Amino acid sequence: MEQIAITGLYASLLTLLYFVLAVRIIKLRWRDKVPLGTGDSKDLLKAVRVHANFNEYVPLVLVLLLMMELTGASMVMLHVMGGVFFLGRVLHAMGITKTSGTSWMRFCGMISTFVVLLVAAGYLLGYFIGSQL
Repeated sequence: MEQIAITGLYASLLTLLYFVLAVRIIKLRWRDKVPLGTGDSKDLLKAVRVHANFNEYVPLVLVLLLMMELTGASMVMLHVMGGVFFLGRVLHAMGITKTSGTSWMRFCGMISTFVVLLVAAGYLLGYFIGSQL
């Protein structure tokens, strides 16, 4: 497999999810006749927050996955990290959409995001320290 192919796979899947989240906002804007902001629409507010939260985490995770792939992380590790993150983003979006409060989907989505961030950071720190010895 070519270098960065695994990161490319998860970037593609996350882009498709981004598209779904964006289209959902557009539909809600049409339905609720809110061209800018969220107006009084609770559904639109949730959809905008899901989209914004997605945008807050995805770029950093993709950069970390890419760096891991370029430093020679195993295919299995990269697929586990990418798969857990993607599933977590789906669960997070579903959890916020279904309820304004906490839910097991939202909780699992954020936990999976944080685990991926911490594992990636740990891997790359370990790589750096190992390369300095």
